[in-house]
Amino acid sequence: MNKASNKDHWEHIYTTKSPEELSWTEAVPGISLSLIQGFHLPGTASIIDIGAGDSGLAGFLLDAGYSKISVLDISETSIQKTKAKLGKRSDQINWITQDITAFRTNEQFDCWHDRATFHFLTTNEQISKYTSLAKQYIKPGGYLIVGTFSKKGPEKCSGLSIKQYDQQEMSMTFADGFKTLGCRSQEHETPFKTKQHFTFCTFQRI
Repeated sequence: MNKASNKDHWEHIYTTKSPEELSWTEAVPGISLSLIQGFHLPGTASIIDIGAGDSGLAGFLLDAGYSKISVLDISETSIQKTKAKLGKRSDQINWITQDITAFRTNEQFDCWHDRATFHFLTTNEQISKYTSLAKQYIKPGGYLIVGTFSKKGPEKCSGLSIKQYDQQEMSMTFADGFKTLGCRSQEHETPFKTKQHFTFCTFQRI
């Protein structure tokens, strides 16, 4: 799928479906919050949420006292939905509408969070581009969190093929420039009461 059709796909998803119809929806992004807060970053730390969709993570991060938050998604519709949920607080967020593989910025981040975006990159070229961008844009000593479908997870999501990972594969994929801090499994209950199995890994930029 080329970049234009990929963007069209996600605009269609977020235009036609409510959060209750999307398998990845979480009322509270518990594991993400726990991992981010576990780094004991100051409130002024720069945090980016990659492929956020209409996740509520940005709002929870504001509640937790973080003040420098960026949200990236390929879908303008998803970003507008998240802005609407946050109301006036949306002015405190840096919003970025971009395909992650085309991401460009002058910033570097203390924490890069990605839940359920990386596994949609299925070619070696896409994966290499993502890992290079993470290495480029995460500060030395900064942190990377990636949550993907595990080997027990779905093989497709939202009509698209995905790439499953186990802990060893995740560590090997990000070995250039990152130290693996740990990995854990998550059994996510979807809004329609099915189970999805995730692997979450945390890394530190060397």
